Amino acid sequence: MTIVKHELKQSSVTFIIWTWILGLMLAICVLIYPEMKDQMSELSDSFSSMGSFSSAFGMDKLNFGTLTGYYVTECGNTLGLGGAFFAALCGIGILCKEEQNHTAEFLLSHPVTRVQIITEKLISIFIQISVLNLLVYAFSMISILAIGEDIAWTDFALLHLAFYLLQIEIAGICFGLSAFLRKGSLGIGLGIAAIMYFLNIIANITEDAEFLKFITPFGYAEGADIVNNGCLEWGKVVIGMVLCTAGIVAAYLGYTRKDLQ
Repeated sequence: MTIVKHELKQSSVTFIIWTWILGLMLAICVLIYPEMKDQMSELSDSFSSMGSFSSAFGMDKLNFGTLTGYYVTECGNTLGLGGAFFAALCGIGILCKEEQNHTAEFLLSHPVTRVQIITEKLISIFIQISVLNLLVYAFSMISILAIGEDIAWTDFALLHLAFYLLQIEIAGICFGLSAFLRKGSLGIGLGIAAIMYFLNIIANITEDAEFLKFITPFGYAEGADIVNNGCLEWGKVVIGMVLCTAGIVAAYLGYTRKDLQ
């Protein structure tokens, strides 16, 4: 597990920064809720009647006067997009950076196979995403308990589970692409995450594009749907995990046959 330890150590600063940023942003959003509670109750009807804008962000299905509705909108968008960017950054450069930094020859001179390299790098991604989500979950839960407000804990847990699966899917897709790249790729990873986010917005705005929810992981991480249905849409989750698996398989096939330079 030497490579796992090396990758975790190498990305420790980035991991700490992203964890603190996401955790503190969610905690701050929760902690200011008591001050905004009355205003949010008054604005709930206004937000729900803003046409396409309300539909794009699921605001027509939520009650902002409750902590659950407020959390899904304010914290959900922060964790959804921020977590997606983090997952994309974890996956998109982890295989190609050996060529970019001219360390591939040094790495392969050690008694490790390419399959082992891929596997251990993949494990390091899963560890980072899992630990980040656990810490962010703890940040949010402690903040909610601190303000003494009621929240639907089942919906809260399902929302965080959905965003965890979303990050795993995006990381898997970006991991697969990383095996075929040779140079800097951060823009590609961030672009994939952003495109997935906007595909879900388009799907929310028009029924003709609702099929896009089966393509983007944000389709099953839609907070308003989770709250209203009380569960995840497992059909979409399965499709997402298939896409994630396809990315990982592509990484193994591509990297093991790649002419490393």
